[in-house]
Amino acid sequence: MNTVQGQIPNHLAWSVVSTVLATLCCCPLGLLGIIGIVNSTKVDKLLAAGDLAGAQKASETAKLWSIIATVLLAIGLIINIGYIATMGGLDAYTELMNANGL
Repeated sequence: MNTVQGQIPNHLAWSVVSTVLATLCCCPLGLLGIIGIVNSTKVDKLLAAGDLAGAQKASETAKLWSIIATVLLAIGLIINIGYIATMGGLDAYTELMNANGL
């Protein structure tokens, strides 16, 4: 977590990692984390402009959407692990994906 003047975290690293992993493991809903990335980048700009209240709100919004992307990641992992376990293992899962052109 990056912190800047006023100790307001921008949550940029968390936003990026959770968005990418949620999108890869879950579904396009993981892209909702982009809202967190956008707000993360606003924090430093607002602090530089002297808008502490705006920076705090952007930080809180970035954190919220990072949490949402992280939850989607966890749900995606649980679904994928459950699907692989019920399909007869990773080999059966890979065969199914290849048969469907995925």
